[in-house]
Amino acid sequence: MSEFKTFKINSEGLIPAIIQDHTTHKVLMLGYMNEEAYEKTLAIQKVTFFSRSKQRLWTKGEESGNILNLISIENDCDQDTLLIKVTPSGPTCHKGTDTCWNEENKNEDLGFLTQLDQIIQDRISSQDQSKSYVAQLMAKGINKVAQKVGEEAVEVVIEAKDDNEELFLNESADLLFHLMLLLRAKGNNLSDVVKILKERNK
Repeated sequence: MSEFKTFKINSEGLIPAIIQDHTTHKVLMLGYMNEEAYEKTLAIQKVTFFSRSKQRLWTKGEESGNILNLISIENDCDQDTLLIKVTPSGPTCHKGTDTCWNEENKNEDLGFLTQLDQIIQDRISSQDQSKSYVAQLMAKGINKVAQKVGEEAVEVVIEAKDDNEELFLNESADLLFHLMLLLRAKGNNLSDVVKILKERNK
């Protein structure tokens, strides 16, 4: 049985799909899926809807190029609404704005760390994960990622008690990198931590 058949669909055979940016957590748009759109989304890893106005399937960005790269699909407690997390390629709204509510969709720019966070996400989402340390570690599960953070934290403490500044800084870099992986594994990112620190500073 198709998983779609377990959803509570409306009289048109559709289910609403809330589209959320996986990185910023910003809600981008609302669309509708039928079973065919759902299955195609899974197959091509790009969000595909059923257009009620055109009465056909349409993959977001098929004309504009502003596609929605699929990260995950979750259904709510009542099984009647989908939450689809994506990495958007360009603005989402057909009017050219980042979201259909005319909001900017971006995290605070943390310079290189923002770039690194995107690289981490790209490695996780890559179809070819055989040569990616990030993808291989994440595939082992959150416990393994958390264990690695603990190991790196111990290394930082050990080097902090020594006089080799280069080793201390390298171990600190390893710790920060693996912490970013753990944040991703939990569905968060470094900007979420920065936000909390700023709130504490008020």
